[in-house]
Amino acid sequence: MAFGSGSLMWFRKGLRIHDNPALEYATKGSAVLYPVFVIDPHYMKPDPSALSPGSSRAGLNRIRFLLESLVDLDSNLKKLGSRLLILKGEPGEVLVRCLKQWDVKKLCFEYDTEPYYHALDVRVKEYASASGIEVFSPVSHTLFNPGDIIHKNGGKPPLTYQSFLKLAGQPSWASSPLTTTLSSLPPVGDFGNCEIFEVPTLKELGYEDPGQEDLTPFRGGESEALKRLRDSLSDRDWVANFEKPKGDPSAFVKPATTVLSPYLKFGCLSSRYFYQCLQDVCKKVKKHTSPPVSLVGQLLWRDFFYTVAYGTPNFDQMKNNRICKQIPWNDNEELLAAWREARTGYPWIDAIMVQLHKWGWMHHLARHCVACFLTRGDLFVHWEKGRDVFERLLIDSDWAINNGNWQWLSCSSFFYQYNRIYSPISFGKKYDPNGNYIRHFLPILKDMPKEYIYEPWTAPLSIQTKAKCIIGKDYPRPVVFHDSASKECKRRMGEAYALNKNLNGLVSEEELDSLRRRLEGSQKQDVKSKRQKIIAD
Repeated sequence: MAFGSGSLMWFRKGLRIHDNPALEYATKGSAVLYPVFVIDPHYMKPDPSALSPGSSRAGLNRIRFLLESLVDLDSNLKKLGSRLLILKGEPGEVLVRCLKQWDVKKLCFEYDTEPYYHALDVRVKEYASASGIEVFSPVSHTLFNPGDIIHKNGGKPPLTYQSFLKLAGQPSWASSPLTTTLSSLPPVGDFGNCEIFEVPTLKELGYEDPGQEDLTPFRGGESEALKRLRDSLSDRDWVANFEKPKGDPSAFVKPATTVLSPYLKFGCLSSRYFYQCLQDVCKKVKKHTSPPVSLVGQLLWRDFFYTVAYGTPNFDQMKNNRICKQIPWNDNEELLAAWREARTGYPWIDAIMVQLHKWGWMHHLARHCVACFLTRGDLFVHWEKGRDVFERLLIDSDWAINNGNWQWLSCSSFFYQYNRIYSPISFGKKYDPNGNYIRHFLPILKDMPKEYIYEPWTAPLSIQTKAKCIIGKDYPRPVVFHDSASKECKRRMGEAYALNKNLNGLVSEEELDSLRRRLEGSQKQDVKSKRQKIIAD
């Protein structure tokens, strides 16, 4: 092998061949190429104490989606005369070991803004630079470099979508053609005594394979991503008229969106290529929707959240997060468990949570409903607790977007109209009056007449008996009553907002605890006086 002619391409996200600048650069002038993916126990190791099958960080659906994406990547690399080299262990250590053992003069990987990867990358870059290895780490997971936008904004991230759009403008690469194919790749170099594996199966990772019917209908991989993209773009009118937040959250046979989010999350689909394809469709139609509601607008939302997340220390928590309101959420494990385990007694909410467990995906409006219900709508449970559940179970779970959306939906940041609450009864009914979505995901309610399917506790006992579903026995009673619970939530939000305003957002733990005690005390007082009124009447 010619000295200094080996490159290592480190895959993490960006699991694709098309529009992959790091891969393209790795091939230039290289006699050999090492395409590497490291199985990270941090994400992949089974956790027997987790609340559902999977690791401590990811549910089984997402782990399987990732494995399918790796099998597809390996197959696409093989078509180009290469293959995917699977290694196992802590990625930083594994990478440094490879760089020591192999004659590598170029290390290439896609830039990542997530704190976990960011810290990892700094370590690996430092070793590579000290060893005289060139490092190339381009931004290609997002449309823009979040650092550039923050720099343009005087060192702070823009906190509204509109200000983000003004700063961002058109992406610099938007009018030049992207490299979507490679004709061949350099052969794989000699890997000495490094232990190289094939892409593992779920079983080999230590999981029981639950079989097809219990897992998500969405398959992982670049090939599937490009097929889904073609299918979505083939209906030009649908693309041109796409308007979020419209769309039917109860559509499950054919979901009312592209379902490209998991493919963007793992980088099986390039967001830049998707953006260019959408721009092409827009040029060919007479009129089309615009950001923020259009499909291009959705990609820009993704970049907005990436930028804010990158520029905000402690973005994934309430405490010490300067853009997050300090709210005295309650710490009710029973309510959290009822929500997480789909037994709130509200069929619309429970059906969505069942879909999350089974598919690892649900429509964005369905996500809005259950997030609002858990936090400021009904249960007043901390948004971080809901975020953890989504983070583990969603196949498209994305650090920046998940944390951003939970802050938004709990009215902790970005959106502050806390009086606007999704009804766990009427919202679903508007789209699906017959309750087909509920019947599918909650088969215990399949024979409940449509008049009662959203509020089964109101059905007379004779109807419950006929439907073979006794409320309180076969299906739970509501954990709270929406009207009174949402009223109480609004009152608490109002008090919390007032406290944040008075203290200019600098609310201490003590002040938050004091407000929590006061709110809980006055709630008990309200309940007591209502009881006394009932007795007096």
